[in-house]
Amino acid sequence: MAHCLEMLSLPFQSFIEHPSLLWEMTKRDVLGRYRGASFGLLWALLSPFLMLCVYTIAFGFVLKSKWPHAVDSKANFALILYVGLIVHGFFAECLVRSPQLVLGNPNFVKRVIFPLDVLPWSMILSATFHALVNMLVFVILHTITAGPPPLTVILFPIVLLPLIVLAAGVAWFLASLGVYLRDVNQIMGVVAAALLFLSSAIVPLDALPERYHLLFRLNPLTFIIDQARNVALWGVAPDWAGLGIYAAISVVVMYLGCAWFRATRAGFADVI
Repeated sequence: MAHCLEMLSLPFQSFIEHPSLLWEMTKRDVLGRYRGASFGLLWALLSPFLMLCVYTIAFGFVLKSKWPHAVDSKANFALILYVGLIVHGFFAECLVRSPQLVLGNPNFVKRVIFPLDVLPWSMILSATFHALVNMLVFVILHTITAGPPPLTVILFPIVLLPLIVLAAGVAWFLASLGVYLRDVNQIMGVVAAALLFLSSAIVPLDALPERYHLLFRLNPLTFIIDQARNVALWGVAPDWAGLGIYAAISVVVMYLGCAWFRATRAGFADVI
């Protein structure tokens, strides 16, 4: 029984055994992004606001894009687009950074006592922090342009949680794979772009020919983006059954990724 509990807790050992280290690594990751900037951590709020302005101009005024659920408002369309890009931005950051997690920290690899499992979690927590900050910006701008968002917006973290679990599994796979196959780092940028344009982040499924629906639904971001828009914009409760199935698959991926990382980390020092 004790052995089973130990196996089940393996992906979360960083939280159980090294909470202080995980906190410091996450804080270093977040603050390091803005080190040397005049506005410091304030850029965590300014960057998404400026990004939303760019989306509004590019898609709302230049391309004159419309969304089936949106009223005839450029600001409304920008907010719809922004929710999808928050979800994509979180997962894309995890994809692009994961292959360098071990390679970029050779000193940690050579320290036998350093728990390398902390590296993926600190990166994921940092990405989650920025996703939640982006959501705060969304709430503020929605309130200014269209009134307060529906109360269901508080469910956004719950909707994002299965994707966080999936990202953990993927991060462990890529962090290990990136050590042995350096080309993975170059590929992930292309994969992140493909996940954006083959999801409902920019184009609603209703606007696509039916023959492309399956391809878009197989994208792991499409379901989460749709659920995020339901709770943040439309005031609709998420699909709990769908989230449950998504979470179950994500947990399987997380455990497989953790097992792969632990099975291959013995060779990291030799390769690096």
